[in-house]
Amino acid sequence: MSTPASLPVPALSVRHLTVAYRDAPVLWEVSWATPPSGLVAVIGPNGAGKSTLIKACLDLVPRISGEVRIFGQPLAAVRRRVGYLPQRASVDWDFPATALDVVAMGCYPRAGWLRPLGRREREAARAALAEVGLADFAERQIGQLSGGQQQRVFLARALALKADLYFMDEPFAGVDAATEKAIVAVLRRLADSGRTVIVVHHDLATAPHYFDHVLLLNLRAIASGPMRQAFTPENLALAYGGRLSLLDQAVAAAAGAPGAAPRA
Repeated sequence: MSTPASLPVPALSVRHLTVAYRDAPVLWEVSWATPPSGLVAVIGPNGAGKSTLIKACLDLVPRISGEVRIFGQPLAAVRRRVGYLPQRASVDWDFPATALDVVAMGCYPRAGWLRPLGRREREAARAALAEVGLADFAERQIGQLSGGQQQRVFLARALALKADLYFMDEPFAGVDAATEKAIVAVLRRLADSGRTVIVVHHDLATAPHYFDHVLLLNLRAIASGPMRQAFTPENLALAYGGRLSLLDQAVAAAAGAPGAAPRA
């Protein structure tokens, strides 16, 4: 899909994306484009295909059909510009690596996989740890860290990559309030510097406060756009199948008190 020269190229563009597991569709004909920068939430009920959408965009699961473009190009052409923060449950926390080792892994795509990391890369990894408040934990084995600290380490690894587009799969899951606040601050700094951060998010109450844009997903793309426009009680009811007991806080947030809306 071509984009007029007068319009910025979306960070991510998905057209007619369909994914199935064991012949059961998980995503069906999803078409969606993000803004060139900002914080973007992917929201929907359990089993809606949120994590699958991210994995399909990263070629981690096969697609039945559809097209994914990142900055107007196939993933293979821009892979170094893309960062990924997986769910904590998918990580082997017993692996014998320190926090610094894990963060330094984010430097390999730029430094080259076949050569050892140099002083510059190790310094970049330490700087990324400092940015997430873990400078003093650089030599700690990752399994000895708390859940929130582990999540910050993997966020630091993504930062060390210095990507332009980030995919993050539930980065706030299982973390305490202080860690969540710290992660939001880092994500906001990324967005303010012109990056796009796509986050699978489950907390409807905080979504309008944290994010600029939203995709409401339930097998299909239900609604998308700026948070003020797309995150409405009507769209939420469509996405969650009318299960209003799940939407009480979200409806209140969507109605919003003055000043509660996210930054544009």
